[in-house]
Amino acid sequence: MQALAIKSALISVYHKNNLDKVVSYLHQQKVTIYSTGGTQQFIEQMGVPVTPVEQLTDYPAIFGGRVKTLHPKIFGGILFRREVANDIQEAEQYQIPAIDLVIVDLYPFEQTVASGASEQEIIEKIDIGGVSLIRAAAKNFKHVGIVASPDHYQLLVEMLEAGNGTLSLDQRRTLATYAFDTTSHYDTAIFHYFNNLTNASQTYKQSIQQFQTLRYGENPHQQGVFYGQLAEMFEQLNGKELSYNNLVDVEAAVALAEEFESPACAIIKHTNACGAALGSDAKQAYLRALEADPVSAFGGVIALNRTVEQDLAEELDKLFFEVLIAPSFSPEALSLLTQKKNRILLRQLQPIPGNWQSKTILNGVLKQDKDLAKETADLLKPVTRLTPSPEEVEALLFAAIVCKHTKSNTIVLAKDNQLLASGVGQTSRVDALKQAIAKARHFGFALEGAVMASDAFFPFPDCVEIAHQAGIQAVIQPGGSIKDQASIDFCDQHQMKMVFTGIRHFKH
Repeated sequence: MQALAIKSALISVYHKNNLDKVVSYLHQQKVTIYSTGGTQQFIEQMGVPVTPVEQLTDYPAIFGGRVKTLHPKIFGGILFRREVANDIQEAEQYQIPAIDLVIVDLYPFEQTVASGASEQEIIEKIDIGGVSLIRAAAKNFKHVGIVASPDHYQLLVEMLEAGNGTLSLDQRRTLATYAFDTTSHYDTAIFHYFNNLTNASQTYKQSIQQFQTLRYGENPHQQGVFYGQLAEMFEQLNGKELSYNNLVDVEAAVALAEEFESPACAIIKHTNACGAALGSDAKQAYLRALEADPVSAFGGVIALNRTVEQDLAEELDKLFFEVLIAPSFSPEALSLLTQKKNRILLRQLQPIPGNWQSKTILNGVLKQDKDLAKETADLLKPVTRLTPSPEEVEALLFAAIVCKHTKSNTIVLAKDNQLLASGVGQTSRVDALKQAIAKARHFGFALEGAVMASDAFFPFPDCVEIAHQAGIQAVIQPGGSIKDQASIDFCDQHQMKMVFTGIRHFKH
């Protein structure tokens, strides 16, 4: 039972790429081949003998091909246990031939959904017979080999060649594992299609087959893997392999840069913006972003929402950075920036997809909507006697966006669509503000006329008091504290302006 000699095979596939190699090998080994429909025609055109399934079952394909292989002579040949006397007797009694190898793939359900096809077209791509055959063969792996994807055709041939036409028990168990991976992924895709329409189930179910092994995880002693198709998001134009930390910072940088319609630059270090600015063009946006903290920018991740031209590339080339992301690069810019072989350059192909996010926690998973809320001028609620000028409103909205993308507790100081400094990840909002003020002054920014954004409300007036002493003129915050009036009163007494958004932006 350890080594299974392949004497018969059922082949019924939708995708026929590279199938000829498998069929040719099986023919050389004098394997009896059963097949259906288009696969049967494909094999016949190769000049290889093939037995139609209808000849075995004595029953035609019916209902437009919906029922072809769902028959006891097929499933019996796959499922009967070769070591059980009663199974052997029944197989002989009902003239059920043993099927040693099943090669079946599935209708392209996911691709059909992605194409925008009609519901009827999508429903017809829900495979019934294929899934049943795969599960049956995988269940009976002790006696049957199963290949459920064209990705494993070459592997099958290599296994058979190495075993002189046989498959070992370990090989069959491995193939069964791949097979159940295929069917579970397929069923998950179907579930998501229906649940997206009905929202009937709150079950957490994900299946991502594509993966990329990383050099390591967050630290060298941790293993790391990225699950997904990164090539759909970015084209890597230069540099070493992206690391776990690179990917985390890339998302943070892109998510911030995507918020702006004007030319924008975000410089990220450990998921927080150490620089962010708008400009008349990408070069000005970068130079203004860099001013906020040129020290932290060293080794950072930079995202732009405009093409990198040669003049900008010349400025970027002066800084050591890990990753640069942009929608495109001019040939001259690319020629300059690729001179350093480890510098990672990514051309962004699409915005970050999806409207929800999840993470493992304790013995489960947390899932939530992404924070896609965005403050706009018409939604701001002035709460002080003085109201911000149009220029101040613009600065406040810019600061609020940066604040939304910064770890809590956070305070962001900005002016003229430029991040001056931020206090990030502090246990106290007062500490976050003090950190931001100290940092802004360290890099030579005058805070007179600057604005302040907070990710959550002020429980006490201490933050607006400190901000006033630093020269800050306008404040944007969610509001909602039972002591909001204390902060409002202080602003009114000191000619400051404050607006409420009603939107909290905690980020952990």
